[in-house]
Amino acid sequence: MADYKIPEHSSLWKQSVDIPSYPALQENISTEVAVIGGGITGIITAYLLTKAGKKVTLIEASKLLEGVTGHTTAKITAQHGPIYAELIKTHGEEKAKLYYEANMDALNFFRYTTEELGIDCNLAGQDAYIYSESELTKQLLEKEAEAYETLGIDGGLAEVEASFPIDVKNALVMRNQAQFHPVKFLIPLIKEIENNGGKIYEKTRAIKVVNHKDPVIRTENMSHISADKVVVASHFPFNDSDGMYFARMNIQRSYVIGVRTAATVIPDGMYISADKPSRSIRYALDENGEKVLLLGGDGHRVGMSKTNTMEHYENLAEFGDKYFGIDDIPYRWSAQDMTTLDKVPYIGTSTTGYENILVATGFHKWGMSSGALAGLLLTDQIIGRENRYAHVFDPTRSKMKAADAMRFLKDNGTVAKELVSGKLQKPSRTPQDLAQGEGGAVTVNGKRAGAYKDEYGQIHTVDTTCTHMGCETNWNQAEKTWDCPCHGSRFKYTGDVVHGPAVKPLKKMLD
Repeated sequence: MADYKIPEHSSLWKQSVDIPSYPALQENISTEVAVIGGGITGIITAYLLTKAGKKVTLIEASKLLEGVTGHTTAKITAQHGPIYAELIKTHGEEKAKLYYEANMDALNFFRYTTEELGIDCNLAGQDAYIYSESELTKQLLEKEAEAYETLGIDGGLAEVEASFPIDVKNALVMRNQAQFHPVKFLIPLIKEIENNGGKIYEKTRAIKVVNHKDPVIRTENMSHISADKVVVASHFPFNDSDGMYFARMNIQRSYVIGVRTAATVIPDGMYISADKPSRSIRYALDENGEKVLLLGGDGHRVGMSKTNTMEHYENLAEFGDKYFGIDDIPYRWSAQDMTTLDKVPYIGTSTTGYENILVATGFHKWGMSSGALAGLLLTDQIIGRENRYAHVFDPTRSKMKAADAMRFLKDNGTVAKELVSGKLQKPSRTPQDLAQGEGGAVTVNGKRAGAYKDEYGQIHTVDTTCTHMGCETNWNQAEKTWDCPCHGSRFKYTGDVVHGPAVKPLKKMLD
């Protein structure tokens, strides 16, 4: 292996950009539409609604673009892995085609908005490839190519770029897709929200929606927002008991490194492997306009990594060095994604009878196209404009296929197992046994606890019981967080919430 070092957490998209900041909401207000979540979905939705003349208030629990949007591979594509043959089988040709067309409309939103607002965000057209290295996935892609032909998708079996260094069995291309810098794209939209009269508040965590007919949002700051409509764009719905979302999605973490490579040529195109462990490959431009290779994948269910989470970054580095040669690794980050039972996002009315509360979630690791699609679809629903894709993504769709039912039972069986097994663990270590920069489960006063010893030797001790539904969280050494294996909530080593659905921090303990 080359002589390089994996850095501390550092996202390429957050470098050398000036993201606007906003105050916390400290009073009770009213608005036509309240949008909860300051990522791509919330920002695009708020932008489109204010553009349509709606009075909109956008709130974010932390800082704008701090979540998954700032930690993506930033591919804008309707090629969401080998999914179309499966969609035809589970939903039929008509809905599968609508799924493709909806995502292509989302891609075109980025193109015309970039042109309309004069946004410089490195938006570049690229072909997207799924590649196979085994006979099994070779056959999978051949079947997917038949689905492309059936649905009229622009693409099919094709050769990869000549400079692509991996020996592949075959590859499936979807033409005329795109990549971009997500933060540079969204900053002008944030400013447009304000220009159109919208209000934005940060450090304003929503903890409850009261009264689904005349919604009132209660926040952690004790402020209230009365709204005609509420859009929950908080990645995982914080009000997940409405619609049982905690039981209808699988939550995964995946990893990305940005590398400077010794390769003389970095291939054009965006690539993802059909084989496991998954590998995502594409180039991006750094703040100096130089190419950086983004390598992603090595995913696992949240809180259930079988190894020290730093090993996932090391696996990506080993892969990158093998095929491209690595000179330096200036960036690394991770992200969290939810997949619905049928792999189609939930976008629309959160649950039957809650017409004034809308949701967008379950983007199956393709949040750029799905986030824009959600903004377009939710805006149409709120202003009363018909959208031909609405029924495809309707969260209240109730027909569960056999495969979906099996996935439901498996996922919820995993939750039940984790709920019990975590509480039976009795760690042998105490907080004093930890090295500086190390965290983990410990025993404090005869009970299981979590502790982290920072670089100054100070110990931070918390109750590891997730405040969402009582599962035991596990330590994530790479991110210095406590991660819940049941429903994906994540907490800082101090106990503060990083990812929902939890809205309350872990309880602090004294050792």
